[in-house]
Amino acid sequence: MKGCFYGLKGKHLSLVTIVLLCTTILIWGWKKTPILTNLVPPQTRLHLGPEITDDFVDNTVPLEQEIDVGKGVATFVQKDTVKEEVRLGAPPDSEQNSDKSEEISSDIASNQVEKNGILTSVSKEREKHKQVQEAEIDGKAVDVRQKEKADENNADVQKQNGEIGTSLGSTYANTSVDKLTTHTQTPAPVCNYAKGKWVVDHKKPLYSGHGCKQWLSSMWSCRKTQRTDFAYEKVSWQPKDCQMEEFEGSKFLKRMQHKTLAFVGDSLGRQQFQSLMCMITGGKERHDVIDVGPEYGIVQARGDLRPGGWAYRFPSTNTTILYYWSSTLCDLEPIDPSNPATDYAMHLDRPPAFLRQYIHKLNVLVLNTGHHWNRGKLKANRWVMHLGGVPNTDRKIAVIWKAKNVTVHSIINWVNSQLPKYPGLKAFYRTISPRHFVGGEWNTGGSCDNTTPMSIGKEVLQDVSSDTDAAGAAKGTGVKLLDITALSQVRDEGHMSRFSITAKPGVQDCLHWCLPGVPDTWNEILFAQI
Repeated sequence: MKGCFYGLKGKHLSLVTIVLLCTTILIWGWKKTPILTNLVPPQTRLHLGPEITDDFVDNTVPLEQEIDVGKGVATFVQKDTVKEEVRLGAPPDSEQNSDKSEEISSDIASNQVEKNGILTSVSKEREKHKQVQEAEIDGKAVDVRQKEKADENNADVQKQNGEIGTSLGSTYANTSVDKLTTHTQTPAPVCNYAKGKWVVDHKKPLYSGHGCKQWLSSMWSCRKTQRTDFAYEKVSWQPKDCQMEEFEGSKFLKRMQHKTLAFVGDSLGRQQFQSLMCMITGGKERHDVIDVGPEYGIVQARGDLRPGGWAYRFPSTNTTILYYWSSTLCDLEPIDPSNPATDYAMHLDRPPAFLRQYIHKLNVLVLNTGHHWNRGKLKANRWVMHLGGVPNTDRKIAVIWKAKNVTVHSIINWVNSQLPKYPGLKAFYRTISPRHFVGGEWNTGGSCDNTTPMSIGKEVLQDVSSDTDAAGAAKGTGVKLLDITALSQVRDEGHMSRFSITAKPGVQDCLHWCLPGVPDTWNEILFAQI
């Protein structure tokens, strides 16, 4: 039939031709047009760009993992982790890296987090010798390795700002913020200042017993007595495994700027207080130092031979050093305030009123007790043991050393309970200062006539304190032990001995120390620990 092609009219033939032509164009364009190609899900699950440009964003935590590479955005999510969205610097390259994409996507939650413009590496070490990952970026292979610090000279492997791991070439994203692991350098072992030996030191003493008249009681300055041998002043303590920081008065004041240090204890605590005042000033007169005792309730009551303590402030650094007398660290309370001859309740389990009232003003606290725990002292002072607010009826606790142990534990536990309230407070319990009476007690002919430093070269190597009661009480608390017992035990030549200007004939003081002397070392150790 005319105008037909195999039974098709011209109109129908034209439509078939158009359909075939469009189909051909569509097939050709499908292969050649990138826009159409992108409509097909890519083979590569993830391709990392050369750098991270935006901060991470915290979102709600889904349970699946989402990766949208086409937009240059990767969202990495793991179960129980915070979702983070990190912009990648460049779109991925098709399929060249598909064999490594599974490796990278599974480990991506443990590499780096960008927060506030700072990249912090937090990758977890899996195995010591299996930490190699590669990513093809812009046609170049980037090898990223996590490795331990095996070479001390490679200072760039770990940085002090908390970065761990290495990032060579490109940096890339990381998640798992809820359990960030930071690799910290192994802390240096804490120095045990109680272990060591005494050595001759010609830089000592740090002050003169003749010169420190403003702070040092004349009865404790052996330079003002008949004593002629002063070799004990030229001895210095050398810790075994560390170097003790050299004491300087100006350095101490700077370290204690706007702070208060308090000694609370017996007359040995008073010696340590006076020693520190002489060490800070070098024994020189200081007319700028202010008496601030009233700020701490320290005043001399009418009829008292001396005040209940002293408090001085160095205006240049606003540093306050004080001493408060509390020989047993118990709270003492008159049983009948209206009776001058009344007995005093000695509350074994209650801290002194001074501490309860002023602990909030203290930055460093040094406690001590020991030698007043004897029947003679309790009777002379009319102290009656109380426990729980009532007179003690427990005969076991009535034993002096057990009563002392109750108080030592009680005061340390109480101070420990105050530390969370006052984070700036550092508390120390100074162990007992040894006595060196030979042949009797202080009132029965006991003596300590040695004047030669027999301790030179002798080492103190014990790992535990000789004051077991104090060590046991402080264990597990935030109260540190200022352990001076063993190192002082070998210094029998440093006591007042028969040269005490207040001693009666035949009576020697083998308890208190000559100053300058052994208590200076206690303060050097204290300085090293604060």
